[in-house]
Amino acid sequence: MLRLPPSLFAALLIPLALVHAPVPLAAQPRETRLPEWMAGTWHSQSGAAWGDRLWTAPHGGQMLGLARRGFGPEVESWDYQRIVRRPGGGLSLMVQPQGGSAVDYAMAVMSDQAIEFANPSAPYPQRIRFWREGQLLMVEASQLDGSRAERWNYRPVAGPPPDGLPPERPALQSP
Repeated sequence: MLRLPPSLFAALLIPLALVHAPVPLAAQPRETRLPEWMAGTWHSQSGAAWGDRLWTAPHGGQMLGLARRGFGPEVESWDYQRIVRRPGGGLSLMVQPQGGSAVDYAMAVMSDQAIEFANPSAPYPQRIRFWREGQLLMVEASQLDGSRAERWNYRPVAGPPPDGLPPERPALQSP
């Protein structure tokens, strides 16, 4: 049987132990939580201007969203949205206006009830903020310097937005 001197045995064993030693909790990267406080169906109304927003609950490291805005019976704009975890940490907001190419906004700031995403190379908006004020979901889109700001306040709704189907679309008929 091969016998190793204690000093050689220790020299071989210590590096192996260090490789397999658990990393202290403080040294482990902390996974960024998804903003579950955004989940739900939301509606905004200001005169004839309206907006709907829907966010799924977090699942599989992402949240899926849909937004549409309009005036009277007309839809003026809509987009798909996704909040996903970035490979190196943090979150991204992926926005597809009118279903087109996705624009990636990196998370800039996050707190318990607010999150801000930014993309300095986007033409407009360069900054998108979501936050809660009581029961309301607030959304603001602007340039990085805060100019050209547009703000919406959404209230939570259960089920479809108020008023049901748009007036120009008849209800489905049974055969």
